[in-house]
Amino acid sequence: MGFVSVLSFAHQLLSQRVHFGDKAIDATLGNGNDVLLLAKLTGNRGRVYGFDIQQQALDQSWMRLRNEIPDASSFVQLHLCTHASMEAVIPAADQGTIAAVAFNLGYLPGAEQDTITQEASTISALEASLRMLRKGGITTIVLYTGHKGGFEEAQAVESWAMQLSAADYQVLRYQFANRAKHAPYLLAVEKR
Repeated sequence: MGFVSVLSFAHQLLSQRVHFGDKAIDATLGNGNDVLLLAKLTGNRGRVYGFDIQQQALDQSWMRLRNEIPDASSFVQLHLCTHASMEAVIPAADQGTIAAVAFNLGYLPGAEQDTITQEASTISALEASLRMLRKGGITTIVLYTGHKGGFEEAQAVESWAMQLSAADYQVLRYQFANRAKHAPYLLAVEKR
């Protein structure tokens, strides 16, 4: 048995925080892996919100959800907009009650790499995610640095995370030290 991958570790952290009936957010839908996990964890008594700027990501996420959770549309809402809009989209009653927010930064796997997450909107979305979390909630951020703009975005996220108050948040890094220079890694932020 070896160490788990960065994505598997992020899923372990999410699984520890999200329970049946909770509310959760997938801030960057991609191929739908995180939203599927969150929907399984919250069940139909919870609520899951998902965001992406590419219709292909919403389509792939819905296909994955419907294949495994036939009633997913009754408690999962997917939005074709930037993750920076989450506060404007999610009802005020749910804000401050979110168990977890998942981010996978970079580009949609299998699509053109021209459409990527951007530093400014990502930092805005990360700030919003912390306001959305309940006490003990977690934001997971998987950073990919091997594409154009990825390294700069990761540096901005690192800088943002380092400035968070230790009295209010704990920040964890999960990274393999002997992997390629541009291997993905995880930052996780827990709200105290």
